[in-house]
Amino acid sequence: MSDYDRLNEIIKDSQHIVFFGGAGVSTESGIPDFRSTDGLYNQHDVQFDGYSPEYLLSINCLEDEPKVFYEFYRQKLNVDGIEPNKAHIKLAEMERSGKLDGIITQNIDGLHQKAGSHNVQEIHGSTLRNYCKRCHKKYPADYIFTCGEQIPKCKICGGMVRPEVTLYGESLPDDAWTNSVKLIRNADCLIIGGTSLVVNPAASLAYGYKGKYLVVINKQVTAADSMATLCFHESISKVLDTINL
Repeated sequence: MSDYDRLNEIIKDSQHIVFFGGAGVSTESGIPDFRSTDGLYNQHDVQFDGYSPEYLLSINCLEDEPKVFYEFYRQKLNVDGIEPNKAHIKLAEMERSGKLDGIITQNIDGLHQKAGSHNVQEIHGSTLRNYCKRCHKKYPADYIFTCGEQIPKCKICGGMVRPEVTLYGESLPDDAWTNSVKLIRNADCLIIGGTSLVVNPAASLAYGYKGKYLVVINKQVTAADSMATLCFHESISKVLDTINL
């Protein structure tokens, strides 16, 4: 029996499947991940050479050097025109068929929802939502990119408009975290896909799983491989596409 056949057996036997995903889910849509050799952390622009990527995506950078933060954000995190790939689409199909309870994602691109998934816990927030730090007025997804100001300002109070993204140095959103813990606790099958499982506290969700089946799909080796029922080191879209619903 092939690993793909075994995966389908696991899917058929499971009643509460949860998907936990990272940057590797979206790379096939053209969004670079953070840690691969051609990922975001290894792209070099002269104006950013003096900064670490972690700092550029931190609350300290936003507050202390907002012009630097927004220039980096506009260059690297604009997902306008990016479409879901086969992995996003298959997961949405699994939810519609009643096989998938929900998705926990570290991604901030909104592609799971664009593909049709509904129960998506965005534990690192989303670039598609913006709000004023002072009065909390909400702004559309493209506001930071189209407002014409180096530092986007609120039209009501003049406060800084920021993305609803969890930056380095910030706590994860309470609701998404609580909902993710519940999903993991109730799952009898956890599929981990496209994540190196090195970013905490997000990775601790996966390591806390105690259910029946653990499936890992990631091109690189992860620390969860030794615990997995099945492990695939290949394209996540290719693997998920073999699932028969």
